[in-house]
Amino acid sequence: MELKELIRPLEVLEIVGDASVEIAGIQSDSRKVEKGFLFVAVRGVSVDGHAYIEGAAGKGAAAIICEEIPSDENIHTFGNNPVFIRVKDSAEALGKVLSAWYENPSDNLILVGVTGTNGKTTIATLLYEMFRKMGHKVGLLSTVCNYIDGEAIPTDHTTPDPVTLHSLMARMVEAGCEYAFMEVSSHSIDQKRISGLSFDGGIFTNLTRDHLDYHKTVENYLKAKKKFFDDLPASAFALTNADDKSGLVMLQNTAAKKLTYSLRMLADFKGKILESHFEGTEMLINGREVMTRFVGRFNAYNLLAVYGAAVSLGKDPEEVLVVLSDLHSVSGRFQTIQSPAGYTAIVDYAHTPDALVNVLNSIHEVLDGSGRVITVVGCGGNRDKGKRPIMAKEASRLSDQLILTSDNPRFEEPDEIIRDMVAGLNAADMEHTLCITDRTQAIKTATMLAKKGDVILVAGKGHEDYQEIKGVKHHFDDREKLREIFATQQQ
Repeated sequence: MELKELIRPLEVLEIVGDASVEIAGIQSDSRKVEKGFLFVAVRGVSVDGHAYIEGAAGKGAAAIICEEIPSDENIHTFGNNPVFIRVKDSAEALGKVLSAWYENPSDNLILVGVTGTNGKTTIATLLYEMFRKMGHKVGLLSTVCNYIDGEAIPTDHTTPDPVTLHSLMARMVEAGCEYAFMEVSSHSIDQKRISGLSFDGGIFTNLTRDHLDYHKTVENYLKAKKKFFDDLPASAFALTNADDKSGLVMLQNTAAKKLTYSLRMLADFKGKILESHFEGTEMLINGREVMTRFVGRFNAYNLLAVYGAAVSLGKDPEEVLVVLSDLHSVSGRFQTIQSPAGYTAIVDYAHTPDALVNVLNSIHEVLDGSGRVITVVGCGGNRDKGKRPIMAKEASRLSDQLILTSDNPRFEEPDEIIRDMVAGLNAADMEHTLCITDRTQAIKTATMLAKKGDVILVAGKGHEDYQEIKGVKHHFDDREKLREIFATQQQ
């Protein structure tokens, strides 16, 4: 494709060279540039792509999009004489040229984004499952795994980098997908990784403390989420959780059709919990009863969002309720494993104070005082340190026995992270708290303490099958550990 066609959607400030040059591919990583490629120099959080312009040119880049064109004397040292395109924001430009390169794949999909602190994975995945059960070919972009209809594609990020993202969208279109559901992280919004995508709907779950290592303040975090809704077109829908204090804020400046869901007040999609068990929850949704296989108030919100989105996309409400009753929980999200000794283990991804409280409250709602709660939890390294004492305090408050352990320490020392958590506990809390750095031993200890009727919550890692230590991912799966222990109990 010619460069001049690729840059047509951009607000070009300056062109140095002939824009009729043919482009063979697009990259923002100079290491992956090949002869004839377009290199887009993006200013990242820790790396500025402008520092790699000369390297990209040396690899044969035919053209370079950047915010600052190198000086004349430097340009003359670039042997292949690439064309330079100057723009105001190269991160935004990257998404737009990628969309043009792949022939605007999101225009050929009904694309819905889900954003918020908690619930993104569950909602996006359940919508994917629901629409497939309804006979559609569907794509999914999520924390757990990406899917092109039935084809699973492993993922490392909640929202992929722009090159991967647009490539996956193009493959979805090629595979005949009609719908695509994706998690939209605050990082991806702030870094404009979703630039060039056309959304037909947006869903807001909730907003609590998270990612402050990146956003610095809750206000910045909120603004990043809100921008997603501000940018939705009038043809899209914006569905928000009216019970969350930030829910209606998301709708303030959107041109999209404004819709709400709630368990507490009047809303477009109103829900009520009738009965809750570890096997599922009976709900009332817009006046109709439905039995679901999900547990807890937080999951009731997730199901309301799924119902609301499906109806907003034109699906018959009765059909949606039928399919909703047949859906299963997402891997690592309130995933229950029964012990032969008569107690229940629950594995959940909860890694923020609010998510942990939601899960523990849901356990207490079902137990209703008839069993003890033993919680195993840690905090990730090289992330928001401020939430560590809060996580420990909330876990202590809502647990009969607390075991603090290692999560993904990354490049921090696990014992230091645990000490940060312990700082949130008082002497009374410490009376029912153990600190066991080795996660395997922590889980084993919890099973030794549990009695018939009790519940063990192993929180923080959920679907993850690794533990990241000093830059290396070692195989570790909370669910596997529990099943191994339970197998010995049967012997």
